Amino acid sequence: MKQRFTLVLLFSTLALAQQKPSAKPDAQAAQVQRIEQNVATIALGKGEKPKQYDLLGLMKLLNVPGVSVAVFDNYKILWAKGYGVTEAGSSNPVTTHTLFQAGDISKSVAAAGTLALVEQGKLSLDKNVNDELRSWKLPDNEFTKSEKVTLRRILSHSAGLTVGDFHGYAPADPDAHAEAEPIPTIQQILDGEKPANTAPVRIEVVPGATFHYSSGGVTIEQLIVSDTLGRPFPQVMHDLVLSKAEMNESTFEQPIPPERLALAAVGTRPDGTSVIGKRHIYPEMAAQGLWTTPSDLARFAIEIANSANGRSNKVLSQKMTELMLKPQFDDGRTRDGLGFFLNDRNNPAMFGHDGATDGFQAILMASSDTGRGFVIMANSDYGIDVGSGLIRAILREYGWKFPVPNLQAGSIMRAIISAKNVDAALDWFRDLKTSGSTEFGYGEYTLNGFGYLFLSKKDVPPAIKIFKLNTELYAQSSNAYDSLADAYKNAGEKHLAIKNYQKSLELNPKNDNAVQMLKKLQQQ
Repeated sequence: MKQRFTLVLLFSTLALAQQKPSAKPDAQAAQVQRIEQNVATIALGKGEKPKQYDLLGLMKLLNVPGVSVAVFDNYKILWAKGYGVTEAGSSNPVTTHTLFQAGDISKSVAAAGTLALVEQGKLSLDKNVNDELRSWKLPDNEFTKSEKVTLRRILSHSAGLTVGDFHGYAPADPDAHAEAEPIPTIQQILDGEKPANTAPVRIEVVPGATFHYSSGGVTIEQLIVSDTLGRPFPQVMHDLVLSKAEMNESTFEQPIPPERLALAAVGTRPDGTSVIGKRHIYPEMAAQGLWTTPSDLARFAIEIANSANGRSNKVLSQKMTELMLKPQFDDGRTRDGLGFFLNDRNNPAMFGHDGATDGFQAILMASSDTGRGFVIMANSDYGIDVGSGLIRAILREYGWKFPVPNLQAGSIMRAIISAKNVDAALDWFRDLKTSGSTEFGYGEYTLNGFGYLFLSKKDVPPAIKIFKLNTELYAQSSNAYDSLADAYKNAGEKHLAIKNYQKSLELNPKNDNAVQMLKKLQQQ
């Protein structure tokens, strides 16, 4: 079964030295250079000597065309810089003014606007959302008998709503001989009606019971805002947040306006090719639709940090910002405020979000206590991996105590496959798992994702090989066997598909996919 690996800041925390004194211009340039020179040390094969990668080298290894960075401290931007190009194969350089899709970080900015409306008395955090909605209603069901969906629960991802993320809609692409995909209305998206490409947004868990990441829920938030004010969502967010936080290069407009198009980066697939239509359109603006720069997001984070300390109220009052950065839901794994993740339990002042759309990834992390942090944006599905290496280099250089992310093993495996073959990548992963290394992020999801990458290309033999290793290394995983069964089904190996679906059901009797697949196969 194909799994969705949600992008959430769940990094472990590593204690680092105290802050170093602010650097003079020449010293700062030297610091930036040191950061750029050593972002990762990786061995690409069993028994091979680890190789040190600088930023551009790691970008090349992982097919990331462009990266843009802003670093801030003491509530001011220290430096910002662009690297690489705006489109794979082009010579157009990334600058600090290049626009990237912020993906799920859009939720943080949208939440600030929604909370501003709560402060104005135009919205309520705790009313049933159906009392706020005018042009559409969320269907009640057995999960809403005692609890209701509210804005507070939507903003903290505890509303029990479906649709984790969105895929966007490709504009016309003459080079790929592709016509533009029709854009649905928000109501069509929420009901899963064509031309929407996602399922209906519905309640599938009792509201308030558990963390349940939902971009679908944030799209309900978007509709509430526009319903209440009777104005387009991008205009509302511009007036409430973007203009006040001096995010002058940012917009929630979708598609991106023609006058901004020349500054917009082009999304890039893991294989280094551009996404169909160069950049997808996201009518789900609050959830994933913000176009921005790292410097603009840094200004937003600085404004939130200042507000939390009573030094600014351009967007929100100190009281509302404190509520925004206060855990609303904590299940032991995920600790969520209103629009931000607060997962560093050793430092309650830490807040952040990461984000992804097709061909773009981004990371925002900040501390309200120190006014320091960073934003990294990339036009690639592997941008967060490059960003993770860059973050580690930033933290080493400045001695900041922040959550420290790991490179994902899947990215390194892809590089090994490109340089060598699937067998070499699987040997590397087997050794990694056996060693118990904490240098990389990895798990059952790593191999599962790779297997489905090959299945999507109808390259079944390597997919089977990958899924078989997953069942070997994660023998108690129902999903690993379910995925292997999917591969055997694609190969026409009915007997082996049935055998593995049965094993999956033995480990998890509630696996509906295995039940349905077995029924179909046994009827053939």
